[in-house]
Amino acid sequence: MKKKIVVYIAASLDGYIARENGEIDWLESVEGEGDNGYEDFYQTCDAVVMGKATYDHVLKLTPEFPYLDKKCYVFSRSAQGKDQYAEFINESVASFLNNLNQDTKKIWLVGGADILADFLKAERVDEFIISVIPVLLGGGIPLFKQGIPEMNLKLTHRIPEMNLKLTHMKQYGQIAQLYYEK
Repeated sequence: MKKKIVVYIAASLDGYIARENGEIDWLESVEGEGDNGYEDFYQTCDAVVMGKATYDHVLKLTPEFPYLDKKCYVFSRSAQGKDQYAEFINESVASFLNNLNQDTKKIWLVGGADILADFLKAERVDEFIISVIPVLLGGGIPLFKQGIPEMNLKLTHRIPEMNLKLTHMKQYGQIAQLYYEK
């Protein structure tokens, strides 16, 4: 059975997931409702996957690791093995998913932009749940990477074009949550 990969993330109206320095303080500047559907979504996931920068940021931001009850995988170029919270992954997206336990059916792709780009290049994202925060940051870390111009990338290295279907929307106060599927 194919594993379902879901991106559940907040982005500014102009498409950024964090400031240039990685700060996400602007997420608290907008009135939502309760946890904006987070707990309901979280309970449907078997595992969480993130990049090393996101993992380090989560450890810095939270007094207690928020994913203790889920298997946590962190893609990293340098860290190996495991620590008290996560298993570090040093392989391709395809290899990782092929070797993953069969009981893992739904994976939350937490972030950030680099790991999302890797999963998109491997064509392994099935659903996007994007909470649009009505803030214009004017710059920062974009949700979707545009490529790396200085490397003179060929089309094969870019994120493939993907047509999505808007399945539904929810409103939590000033936050619009958009649900897209492949």
